[in-house]
Formats: sequence, structure tokens, C-alpha cells
Amino acid sequence: MIGRVPLAVGATAFVVSFAAFAQTRISDATGRSVALPAKIERVYAAGPPASVLVLAIGPEKLIGWTRAPRPDERAFLPDSVVALPELGRLTGRGNTANVEVVVKAKPDVIIDVGSTSATYASLAERVEQQTGIPYLLFDGTLADTPRLLRDVGRAIGAADAAERLARDAEAQLRDIADRVGSVPESARPRVYFARGPTGLTTAPRGSLQAETLALAGGTNAIAAPPGFNGNLINVSLEDVLAANPEIMIASDSTFAAAATTLPGWRDVAAVRNRRVYVVPDIPFGWFDAPPGLNRLLGVQWLARIFYPKLFAEPLGPRITAFHRLYYHREPTDTQVRALLETAGLSR
Repeated sequence: MIGRVPLAVGATAFVVSFAAFAQTRISDATGRSVALPAKIERVYAAGPPASVLVLAIGPEKLIGWTRAPRPDERAFLPDSVVALPELGRLTGRGNTANVEVVVKAKPDVIIDVGSTSATYASLAERVEQQTGIPYLLFDGTLADTPRLLRDVGRAIGAADAAERLARDAEAQLRDIADRVGSVPESARPRVYFARGPTGLTTAPRGSLQAETLALAGGTNAIAAPPGFNGNLINVSLEDVLAANPEIMIASDSTFAAAATTLPGWRDVAAVRNRRVYVVPDIPFGWFDAPPGLNRLLGVQWLARIFYPKLFAEPLGPRITAFHRLYYHREPTDTQVRALLETAGLSR
């Protein structure tokens, strides 16, 4: 859930009372007390992070995608969900759904994950009032993934499945934090996240999009500007040169391949020393696309890039285990090798 885009409201107003059917109440991350049906079978994910979360906890409850999976992504997802319809997104940049779409989908609940600012809390309240469908908003902070899994699992009636995932996420985050914690700040690599085809969009320190980098023990080379309260910013090549990153993480493979020949970029230490890595993004990104629990795999990846001696064990088995547990489909050896090749690792 990124950006600030108003909900697209259709010409027809929908006001459906669900209070008579509500059997339980739950408070979301904004403190709103929301009435829920006793049984949740159909969940509408308002944005991409919520889609990944519901897929992980209760794939049988997911009723559609914000964006239909591409053919190369479908090969990594369970057959039960690949053919689900594209319903669009209610929140974030480029929202495409409206209240007619939501009501027609007949969900028992709407789940959103990400920022819990007043903007999104207001949106949740407005959609709930217009559709009569309970709308829950949860904080998507990566470090709090175990809590998020448990909260959403209880909300949608999948507490046991969510608990298994929460324990795994806790173990992963604790292990990485313990190992990275032994590295003094002065010894942590300076890292620049080059987003997009020009490499000049980035996620500064403290942003939702930069959490993967921080949890893996890197020092974000770009500070947030004064008063910044968002996710992404545009910078100049001069800013990147001044930041002098030792490692660059790129979201665009074409840009990454061309960086060594581009004027100016050749003078960036990370480019000059050929320490540019491309983020794998199939079926979901390892860094920020979307900024959901899929980033847990990205933390494992970056930790191995930043500290190969501290994280000497191969990433391949971790990829397999993560896909099996969170995406409910075990990747083939060929698929794992392809992901590793994109990630710039041999094993």
C-alpha cells in the first residue's frame, strides 16, 4: 500500500447493513472496532501486500488479485489461486477498484496491510460505510511480521495456519538480528537502492520500502529529507555519487546491466567494483514489490550479500522452504537456480 490516491467511487451508492449478521468484533491497527461475520470464507485484499499475506495464511479464502499473476509468476503459485480474477486495488498508487467491484465480489471482509495513517484509516471507514463490508487495516512493518500474521489469522479464521507462519518468521528475524547485531555500525556496508529504469528513485532511511535493507544490516546511503513522511523519493546522480555506496541493489535488470557504461554511474563505487545486484521479483519482489511479508526472503538474500562469512549457508534451500511454506508450492530446482542467478548468488 503506497502513496495517497483517493478511492474511485462509482455512480451507484451501496449501503448494506451487516450488523445483524455480525457475531464477533475485532480491533484493527487503527483502533477501530469492526464487527465481523462468525465465519470468514471470502477475503478481498485491498492492495498487493494484503494479497501476499492472505495467500500465505489462507489461500482458499482469497477471492481475487489486485493484479492478475503474469505467466512467469503463475508457475510459482498454487493452481488453486492462479486463475482467480483480477479485482483491482482499493488503495495505493494506481488504484483501480471501486465500490461496485467490491460489492459484486461479495467478500466477507476487506483486508489492507501497510500504512495505518489517518489517510488510510479514513479510507477504510469510508469503504465500510459505502459497502457495508467490514474493512480491517493492519500495520505492515516488516519487523512486526509475526504479530501481523497472528492478527490477520485471528481475523479471518485461520489462526492455526497463521501461528505456524508467525513462528517461522520470528525464528528467521531473530536469527538474522542476532548475527547482524555483532557487526558494529562502522563496519556495515553503505547501500543504495536503485529503483526503476533510471536508478534515480530510491527508498531513504526509515521508509517502508527500505526495511529489507535495514533488517539485513546494511546502512542506507540515502538519508530522508527534512519532514519526509513517505516511501520513495527521487534523487540526482550527484546525490548518489556523494553518498558513495559500496553496494547497489537495483530493481531493473536493464539498468543494472548498463550501469557500468553509463556516464557518471561508472564513478559510483558499487558500480566500479561490480557490486550491483538485481532484486528477484517472481512471484513477488524480495525487496519492496510489494512491501509485504515476501520481503522476509529478501532479508535472507541481502544478509548473505552484506555478510557472506556470517551467513555462509546457501540460500537455495531457504528459497525452497520459504516458497513451500508461504506460497504453498515448492519450486523446482530449475526455478530456484533461476532465482539465484538473478540474485547474483551461486547457491
